[in-house]
Amino acid sequence: MALAEDTSKLTDRYQTTVPSSVRRQLKLAKGDQIRYRTDETGRVYIEAVRDEADPALGAFLDFIETDIRTHPERLEAFGGTLRDRLQALVGDIDVDLDEPLSADDD
Repeated sequence: MALAEDTSKLTDRYQTTVPSSVRRQLKLAKGDQIRYRTDETGRVYIEAVRDEADPALGAFLDFIETDIRTHPERLEAFGGTLRDRLQALVGDIDVDLDEPLSADDD
């Protein structure tokens, strides 16, 4: 038996609002992440993502933080040659995040 059943509509950008009954059941708040799982029959399950931090990434970020605190003199301004190389790679790309996706972007 379903604990919550509701519908939502996809926008032109394939976005949707999670219905309030589902948000309450999963105890979701703004900014929370959800995971979609699909089984072999095509049934889709939605679940809240709870603190599944990557231990390797966490250790790396801790290392970087410690290094910055211990040796702030090693920090350098971002600019010069590296900035020019990055600008040459991306050019003058303009992105409109509100523009609907093209058929090729599905």
